Amino acid sequence: MTSSLIRGRPRRATSHISVRVVHTLLGGLAGVVWLVLPGMTISGGGSVPDARANSAVVRGSPVAEEDETSGADLVLPLVAVGAAGVLAGYGYVRRTRRARSRTTPGGGSSLTGPAPPPLGELDDQVRMLLVEADDCVRTSREELGFVEARFGAKAVAPFARAVRDAHSELSAAFRMRQQYDDGVPEDETARRHALTGMVGRCQEAGLRLDAEADGFDRLRALEDGVGEALEIAEGRFRGLAGRVGGADATLSELAGRYGSPAVAATAGHVEQAKDRLVFATVRLNEARQSADMGEGKAAIRHLRAAEGAITQADMFIADIDRLADALKSAAGLVPAALTGAEAELAGVRGPASRPETPVLPAGELHAVVAHADLVLTAVREELTTDGPYDPLDALRRIVAATAPAGLGRAGVLSAAALLLARSAVGGAAGFIATHRGAVGATARTRLAEAERLLTTEPIPADTLARDARDLAEQDVRLHGNPYENHAAGVAGAVLGGVVSPDGTPPTYGGPRTRPRRGNHGIER
Repeated sequence: MTSSLIRGRPRRATSHISVRVVHTLLGGLAGVVWLVLPGMTISGGGSVPDARANSAVVRGSPVAEEDETSGADLVLPLVAVGAAGVLAGYGYVRRTRRARSRTTPGGGSSLTGPAPPPLGELDDQVRMLLVEADDCVRTSREELGFVEARFGAKAVAPFARAVRDAHSELSAAFRMRQQYDDGVPEDETARRHALTGMVGRCQEAGLRLDAEADGFDRLRALEDGVGEALEIAEGRFRGLAGRVGGADATLSELAGRYGSPAVAATAGHVEQAKDRLVFATVRLNEARQSADMGEGKAAIRHLRAAEGAITQADMFIADIDRLADALKSAAGLVPAALTGAEAELAGVRGPASRPETPVLPAGELHAVVAHADLVLTAVREELTTDGPYDPLDALRRIVAATAPAGLGRAGVLSAAALLLARSAVGGAAGFIATHRGAVGATARTRLAEAERLLTTEPIPADTLARDARDLAEQDVRLHGNPYENHAAGVAGAVLGGVVSPDGTPPTYGGPRTRPRRGNHGIER
């Protein structure tokens, strides 16, 4: 809608034009009279001292009568020509003004602003902004952890609140994006409005973080020295270094007990954790050396890069611990899930136990039940064999087989569905966080939707989370590794978003303040 201020401008300009045209018309007429009257006076024979004499001359002289007629004949054409010229000019000005203020297509109005970008271009912009805002929220939350370890939860409360607010805006943007990907809305104009809304949400998330960035820097006060912050980072580094060996042993044990497919999602996690720690080692040493030489800005950059790498090493190890817990819980739940599923299927078969409004027509329900029986039988056979089996996969097959019949809305099957969803969401979140330098908007959108549905609709959440993981892995494969020949750990650090391709470590804040620490080149 055009504002009243903008709507009023053409009318005020038109009124000004009207006043100027009237002034011009009057001036033109006055000029014509001024030119003609002297001629009329001269044609009377010079000065006329007496009106009566003048009247007599006029009445008695044919020449005077002829001159009067000539003067009158001169006045009328001049007046007509002058008026026509003024009116023509007025019409031209009005037509020009209307052309400039036209709002119909092709009018080129400056009031309507530039033409909106094509829908595809706006879509690309939204994807970029979603990734940028998500990276800002993740980085801010991660750095906040180091600051809270030093100053306490109360001191960082305003900055933690800003991260929560930004995450809320971003979650709304991801929700809109998920609906958009699902084809809602369908109308092109409405889809453009939806994309514009996503842009606004992402920008608001960034602004919320930007507003607290200066205060965050004042609290950290790294310009006054990195000593205490460096000690905290080095302490975390030593703790993680001691956990790497244990994580490797855990993976070996899990693979032996549940089979290699059960731990495939964390294959390579130990190596990647070591890679991040190698990068952190280099950056911690450089931070210490820079601080000793009085190079404060360089010390800050190296410290932040080390903190990011330490955080991601922790994520890799935590993913292994999370998988171990999930597999143990699933293994304990499978027997109960089998028993519960068989009992519910028996209830579905009995006519007296069927609901008044069946989930499926009788023929389809019979097929679903028959398929579920086959799945449950296969799972029971796996349990009775001596070989390893994947309990998460077994649970997933049980839940998937019984869900179409409307089973599993409560009891043990519901608990199984929630366990599966939490495991899938956790795995996808860890992978995207540690590979965010290559992961695009679609995978992040699916993860955000899975997180939203986690507690209320665990089965769809599980599906979305696994889709998010697959899409993220595809993004990483397409991205490749252009930093293979760089210094140790750099390729993984860039892939994980610990540093940008030019070596800049991101900081707490939004897009405007996030790179405020300046650049230092990647070592080759």
